[in-house]
Amino acid sequence: MTPTRSGSFHLFRFAGIDLYLHWSWFVVGVFEIQNRASRYSSLTWNVLEYLALFVIVLLHEFGHALACRQVGGQADQIVLWPLGGVAYVAPPPRPGATLWSIAAGPLVNVVLLGPLTILWVLSQSSRWVETMPNACGLFQAIWLINLGLLIFNLLPIYPLDGGQILRSLLWFALGRARSLMVATLIGFVGVAALIVVALWTRSVWVAILSVFILLNCWRGLLQARVLARAARAPRHEGFACPACNTAPPRGPFWICGGCRTAFDTFETQAVCPQCGVVFPMTRCPDCGGLSPLSAWMVAPPLPPKP
Repeated sequence: MTPTRSGSFHLFRFAGIDLYLHWSWFVVGVFEIQNRASRYSSLTWNVLEYLALFVIVLLHEFGHALACRQVGGQADQIVLWPLGGVAYVAPPPRPGATLWSIAAGPLVNVVLLGPLTILWVLSQSSRWVETMPNACGLFQAIWLINLGLLIFNLLPIYPLDGGQILRSLLWFALGRARSLMVATLIGFVGVAALIVVALWTRSVWVAILSVFILLNCWRGLLQARVLARAARAPRHEGFACPACNTAPPRGPFWICGGCRTAFDTFETQAVCPQCGVVFPMTRCPDCGGLSPLSAWMVAPPLPPKP
């Protein structure tokens, strides 16, 4: 359960990364602006506060995307929606690369914390409190938004940044599949705590966020089980990933994007056995790279010379 381009419109493209904004962002924006109308003397300041939230989330997601590019991963799309934003990143399947791609997002908030703190302190220590109370209130709100996003994202609850950072650190010791399994199990505990908070505070937003995290924890748990099975599965002889030179596992580890059928693409020659869709590119379960099936074929060894 993550936001997609469905229901979103394209805003701009920067550094090869397309930014999309979901239509519900405006609906929630109107609600939040009206709900906090008493904070300022004019709704203009409420609009500026919501736009500041947009900019902070945007910078956070670009931190993820650019860091992923830096380690040789793929990142070309960001979708913003009311619960925040999602940078679609695919770093190389190494713990260090994944750790940097995830940690770069919160690091953006850490960098922003310095100038925002200076700006807020200066506004409080000057005469702005009396002459421009709306501006002082806005600076305080932006500082709190950035700090709140930083703290919340660092909670060790998968799939939040903190949970994915924990998973990356565990990856060094436990491996790819077991680290994801542990991170998602800890995430379920965190979801239970968030549900208690939602009931205690009667917060609709915390409840919605809890459902979002719960569904992603479940999906992460299923992915961990697939990774564990793939690691134990026998390998296809005569094939190797052009990127990582690893032989692909035998079994239904590929999913048809049309009918959602699981199949072994090397047994069916990259054709879905259910709906007949032909896949020109095959994804490596180990490194995530995409290559034509023909590029996977390994030439048989030459016979020894007599």
